Amino acid sequence: MFPFIIDLHCDLLSYLQEVPDVDPRKKGGIGCSFPALIEGNVKMQIMAIYTSTQKDSSELGLRQSLIFKEILTKYNDLLYFICDSETLNTVSESKTIGAIAAIENASGFCEENDSLKDGFRKLEKIISNTGGILYIGLTHHTENRFGGGNTSKAGLKEDGKALLEYVNGKKIAIDFSHTSDALAFEMMNYISKYNLDLPVIASHSNFRSVFNHPRNLPDDIAKEIIKRNGVIGINFVRAFVNNENPNAIYDHIDYGITLGGADALCFGADFFYTDSHPDQSRRPFFHKEHENAGCYPSIQKNLSERISPELIEKISNLNVIKFIKRIWK
Repeated sequence: MFPFIIDLHCDLLSYLQEVPDVDPRKKGGIGCSFPALIEGNVKMQIMAIYTSTQKDSSELGLRQSLIFKEILTKYNDLLYFICDSETLNTVSESKTIGAIAAIENASGFCEENDSLKDGFRKLEKIISNTGGILYIGLTHHTENRFGGGNTSKAGLKEDGKALLEYVNGKKIAIDFSHTSDALAFEMMNYISKYNLDLPVIASHSNFRSVFNHPRNLPDDIAKEIIKRNGVIGINFVRAFVNNENPNAIYDHIDYGITLGGADALCFGADFFYTDSHPDQSRRPFFHKEHENAGCYPSIQKNLSERISPELIEKISNLNVIKFIKRIWK
């Protein structure tokens, strides 16, 4: 029996917003449906509030925060809220799935024309609705008022600095998964320069040295996240693993270990609703071997031929537990 799984990132909330009549208790539609999570022995799932940078993005973000609150009640036979170290300690023995919310783009609470005051007020509303968030990513693919996304060359903007200062000391991590290289470097420098109390993570990112894609981490940023005791969630999306070779996922894990990430690696599969994706030329979005959360035992079995049981347990859950406990202490 392999260790239970903690997954750092999925887009279930935006899926339930987009397809409100869907029943997540039925397998299919999205790779992180409840049956898939149960099949994969996922005992804890971080659920991202995701929106692109667009008009009304903050309304979408607020709605997803309410969906998170609603599903904890509606599906309380399957889900429960992880709110502190005490509930975190129950994960291994629980028969249900622990859940924490996160924010995958700061445009989900602060639109391009909002005042920062209003944006931060909406952030606090999201935190209130969800009971707390684990991490915030400043950007998604594109540039916004806070900085450059992974398709951009822009760095850290003044509003991005204000957001880092606002979150400072609030026990919320900053996510580097969708940053431009410039934003990543400048955020690291800003956090260091002003000694901000901001844990750093890459919730769903692979390694650029293994597969050259701007969504994957360059070595220096990956090493800095590791140095700062952050975590890096291995992403299952085909375009970021390797378009042709599903087994490259193990190369990403091996490479993360060689960078010194034995205590940092974890999983952030990034299961999302693919039917409405604007670029259908990318189908299949996931290799068949990794198309839903039920794949985790197979991944662990393959890992057992490459790394020790102790390291598999770290990647499966212990690294995330240690990271969250450090934030919440």
